[in-house]
Amino acid sequence: MKKIFLFVIFLIIGVHSEAQNVGLSFSYFVPRNGYFSTPISPFSLRGIGFNFNNYFGVQTGVTLYRMSGLNIIDLPFESKEPLLGPNFTIFVPAEFVFQLKGQKVKFDIKAGGFLFYGFAQKLNTGNIDRAIRQYNQWDVTNSDLSFKNNPGFGKQIGTELTVYVTNQFGISLETNYLMGTAKFPLSGSYTGGTMTSGLQSVTVDYKDAKVDFTGFEFSVGVIFTGGGGGQKPKVRRRR
Repeated sequence: MKKIFLFVIFLIIGVHSEAQNVGLSFSYFVPRNGYFSTPISPFSLRGIGFNFNNYFGVQTGVTLYRMSGLNIIDLPFESKEPLLGPNFTIFVPAEFVFQLKGQKVKFDIKAGGFLFYGFAQKLNTGNIDRAIRQYNQWDVTNSDLSFKNNPGFGKQIGTELTVYVTNQFGISLETNYLMGTAKFPLSGSYTGGTMTSGLQSVTVDYKDAKVDFTGFEFSVGVIFTGGGGGQKPKVRRRR
């Protein structure tokens, strides 16, 4: 965890030496079988990088998300509702960018990977109990589970369209599809049963459980340039 925070600090410091364009964007993350989530402003900087030439470049950044709810997969039971959350999640992407530039329009195709780490984790025991109850076809369930937290990794692909209203001002629309997991073993027990059969206790060890970090990330922003029509690297602070 300390290494992640050190990386974030150096990344933010590097913004001042690398960025020539700045911007502000409003971002949203819609996870699969999870709850709508947003970054925590001002702890989000994206689009940090450089261009190899007029067509190719690399970008990175960091975002601190307030996750309303994420799902846990690879369990014996399934849920369409999030089993984890709320929590805080540090998200760090690393992308290759293919750029097509016109005089007033720029279209980017992005692909790469990302690192994420959730902290202040909480299990959504209500949704977990409901999923176990449906899985066993019981009338009541009460779970007592603990977890082991781990960093996660994934891959992503996305596009960004930037339209420059003037040489100094542009509007950006970006969409990314994220596919990642983090090991999240669960262990403990749950008690439940039906009105006719009575209660029973079950000890469990879900060592293959994972946090499902899959979903769409959307952002709408404005870009302020140095007058080069978007030809320079940019940094966007997300809200």
